[in-house]
Amino acid sequence: MYCSKCGAAMADGALFCAACGQRVPVAAVAMRAPAEIPSQVGVPAYPAAPRVEYAGFWVRLLALLIDSVVMSFGFVLILIPLFFLTGLGALVSRISPDEELNEAGIFLIIGSIFLVSVVAIAVTWLYHAWMESSEWQGTVGKKALGLVVTDMAGQRVSFGRATGRHFGKIVTNMVPLFIGYILAGFTAKKQALHDMLAGCLVLRRNS
Repeated sequence: MYCSKCGAAMADGALFCAACGQRVPVAAVAMRAPAEIPSQVGVPAYPAAPRVEYAGFWVRLLALLIDSVVMSFGFVLILIPLFFLTGLGALVSRISPDEELNEAGIFLIIGSIFLVSVVAIAVTWLYHAWMESSEWQGTVGKKALGLVVTDMAGQRVSFGRATGRHFGKIVTNMVPLFIGYILAGFTAKKQALHDMLAGCLVLRRNS
């Protein structure tokens, strides 16, 4: 390193020229700072590991609200044609509001409840498990907010693990006062109870 005024040799990191007293600009010192750090001979330099950012409770709640809207539309689009294809629509049209329910009417009600329940379970399961195990690594709500579902090593999850995470929510729902979900705001890795059961993480995708 040499002085820009008199050309005298200067020690790296010096703030003043020992020969003429010329002050070295701070920016120049800052640019040379990495060179002052000694390196080990023969040890390759590796880039710094990306910082892991876990998704907290509130951003996950917002993603859930977005997914609820998406699933509601999908549920209606699937249920309406299925309702008529199974013949339940024709049976409903024959029921008069003035008539008392007979065995056929009771069977119709039970059948309708069963159909709605099966469709709801199938839609929510396939929506979450398929999308979280896809290249997106998350549902539409998570994708919109830059969130991904991974295993504990930060890798893409399989369909089976995503299925386990989804049905693990049954256990989470059994915990009173939504504590199973609220854990996502307090645990070290922002995991809800079903995340712990399935060995999953919800991370913010680094841009």
